[in-house]
Amino acid sequence: MRKPLNFNRWIDEHQHLLRPPVGNQQIWKDSDMIVTVVGGPNQRTDFHDDPFEEYFHQFRGNAHLLIADRGKFERVDLREGDIFLLPAHVRHSPQRPEPGSLCTVIEFPRPQGTRDAFEWYCAACGGLVHRSEVQLASIVEDLPAVYQAFYGATDAQRTCPHCGEVHPGRDWQAWHARREACA
Repeated sequence: MRKPLNFNRWIDEHQHLLRPPVGNQQIWKDSDMIVTVVGGPNQRTDFHDDPFEEYFHQFRGNAHLLIADRGKFERVDLREGDIFLLPAHVRHSPQRPEPGSLCTVIEFPRPQGTRDAFEWYCAACGGLVHRSEVQLASIVEDLPAVYQAFYGATDAQRTCPHCGEVHPGRDWQAWHARREACA
């Protein structure tokens, strides 16, 4: 049996890891739940397709989730103190623009053969540009390679097959500005 841990002390000890580029840390590495703390600022252009529900508790600062659905984008605000249960397979992109913001995210471990996906959508038309499926062993350690594979792709590989717009890759500012201009 584990002893309780002081959450505020844990955050202080891991604060240096709760910053970009990934900004998250898993609290317990050997448990039946994946419990991570995610820090801001962190804005991104990918959308996660999680095969299970995700529980969010925004306990410091504010954030929001962009939801991609049938070529449209919706925004779910997460204000300080909010909790939110995201259904399985809802494509979501957590956006944490506030420095120092913190959120606890609780997920289920992935049984062998269960695959997560990461998708990139066209900011202009909302069409799917790329999908990468992966068996996640570690949310903290496996994601950077998935992101780098897309961000390192050629312009031709990042071109929207629906409208011809080139996805800006890791340039989240350009992607969000284009999405807002087309909304």
